[in-house]
Amino acid sequence: MRALAIFGITNDALNLAVNLLLLFMIVLYLALIFWTFSDARRRMADPLLVGCATAASLFPFVGTLVYLIVRPPEYLDDVRERELEIAAAEARLAQLDEMNCQYCDFEIESSFLRCPSCLRRLKEPCATCGKPLDPRWKICPYCEAEIGQASSQRRPRRSPGQQPVGATLAGSTATEQRAAARRVAPDGTAAEPRPARVVEGGGSEPATAVRARPPAR
Repeated sequence: MRALAIFGITNDALNLAVNLLLLFMIVLYLALIFWTFSDARRRMADPLLVGCATAASLFPFVGTLVYLIVRPPEYLDDVRERELEIAAAEARLAQLDEMNCQYCDFEIESSFLRCPSCLRRLKEPCATCGKPLDPRWKICPYCEAEIGQASSQRRPRRSPGQQPVGATLAGSTATEQRAAARRVAPDGTAAEPRPARVVEGGGSEPATAVRARPPAR
């Protein structure tokens, strides 16, 4: 029994090829309908829109092409995940900015050293920079100082107008030496300044006594 001729084709091989091509087109058409329905469910929350997209895909190939153009760009799962991440980030920021005191449940900030309500100490300040420290930290993240470092190890800060002690002593010694050099003897001759005597400790004792120089002959 010969196969039914399609489009007037009587050749058996050519007729078989046409039948396989038609079968492939039908399977592709049904697969596009199913894909449109499943993709619309992942992208749309409204069942009515899902039904409209599936009904549009019943038009062979054209409905699916139109759906590809107008479909939402994101899946519903991605939208929910992004919303959860944003909510979690906002909660972390709110927790960092505002907290509650563990003693009186008063609203405090993360930079508070004492509770303004119950006056309880909340955190210990850094011995170097004074920033609040977390009990779990082993080093200050602000000034890189070790936690528990003695404050005596810090160098004393000198004000901009303050001079070192050695420079002050040296300046007073030089002033006294210049004053002694300007003195004169009772007979009107210039007085020769007495050299400074070195004292123990590396300093020098200013010469207060002067020795009269004999007049030139």
